[in-house]
Amino acid sequence: MTKNEMITMIETMNNYDDLAAKAKAKADAIREAIKEEMVRQDTEELVAGAYIVRFTSVISNRFDSTTFKRLYADLYKDFTKPVSSRRFSVSC
Repeated sequence: MTKNEMITMIETMNNYDDLAAKAKAKADAIREAIKEEMVRQDTEELVAGAYIVRFTSVISNRFDSTTFKRLYADLYKDFTKPVSSRRFSVSC
């Protein structure tokens, strides 16, 4: 691949990333408007044609690794392991 082809690919990728970000922002705004309407109607479930929209409270238990690490540092080290991954980035 030539340098010009690589530049073209990066610019195309950036354009699609921008387009995706704008589409996500619009979808998020619509999602928030639906949530606000459901809160206004004081409902957790809304039927709209073929769609059923739910906005419910969920309780979950999460492990507090920060506190555990502070209180039991040695035990925390015994149960952690390094993980390898690759990061892709493009900068100007």
